[in-house]
Amino acid sequence: MRFLSFLASRLGKAILVVLGVVVINFFLIRLAPGDPAEVLAGQAGAGDPAFVQQLRQQFGLDQPLLVQLGIYLKGVATLDLGYSYRSQLPVLDLILERLPATFLLMACAFVFSLVLGVLLGVLAARVRYANKRRWLDSGIMTGALLLYATPLFWLSLMGILLFSVLLGWLPAFGMETVGANLQGWERAWDIAQHLVLPTVTLGCFFMAVYVRLTRASMLEVIGMDFVKTARAKGVPAGRVIRSHVLRNALLPVITFAGIQLGQMAGGAVLTETVFAWPGIGRLMFDALLQRDYQLLLGIFLATSIMVVVFNLITDMVYRWVDPRIAAGGHGGAA
Repeated sequence: MRFLSFLASRLGKAILVVLGVVVINFFLIRLAPGDPAEVLAGQAGAGDPAFVQQLRQQFGLDQPLLVQLGIYLKGVATLDLGYSYRSQLPVLDLILERLPATFLLMACAFVFSLVLGVLLGVLAARVRYANKRRWLDSGIMTGALLLYATPLFWLSLMGILLFSVLLGWLPAFGMETVGANLQGWERAWDIAQHLVLPTVTLGCFFMAVYVRLTRASMLEVIGMDFVKTARAKGVPAGRVIRSHVLRNALLPVITFAGIQLGQMAGGAVLTETVFAWPGIGRLMFDALLQRDYQLLLGIFLATSIMVVVFNLITDMVYRWVDPRIAAGGHGGAA
């Protein structure tokens, strides 16, 4: 019953957050310089004011701002996000077409950064605590610092230059080989090869954060009294790490994992643009250049829902890891 109450409370807050994001994004986009109707008229090769006015009427841009907002909110409630100014296709269809590619990239980058980051962080903390092979701890932390400080676009370009241009090991662009018409496992292997560079590029920054966060949290928990008591009772060091230290040290890591999933939606814009990955990040970049405001609003709505859902999942994982955390109290991640 308490869990259902927690879930209902979080869902209610999530709906309010999404509604607020929709309204704020609507006004911010409308305040942006440039008229979509003039852009479309210019692309059509007709700058006639009458044609521009016709386009404004067609897309409802001649209505008062509050009327436009009301129409848009009504459409959102019925899953009608309008039509793209550029392609004249439903916004929802365009987003749903690109979402699988973005989810695939985000999932691979998330697993890569979380697993490798936590493992390296645990290793660095153990050698630091044991005061043996401290060079390994220094090497891991130096590498993490370098990855943290390296710009994403530079890492992307260097990866393409080294592994695609010079060595020829990995494909540089796209999600799969164009015109290959592969099926089954051959297609899966082709997509996996195309995934490597964008996954590693997008995940490296977050992996560096996980390494530093896990190491710091592990060293803090190792110094606590209950860990010293377990060691004094003769519990093997490996069991102490697994059963006592790691479970408590993972709480801040879980918090950052929820934040990371939201940040990845933003990081995917640059990654998908550099690697020509056909996801909503690339779609957002194209819509921004074309001043396709209706499509931009739909993408912002989709990404805000993703962030809210990720935070809700993080809260539920928090409760599973540490049941002492109250549903609406002082430990939630949202």
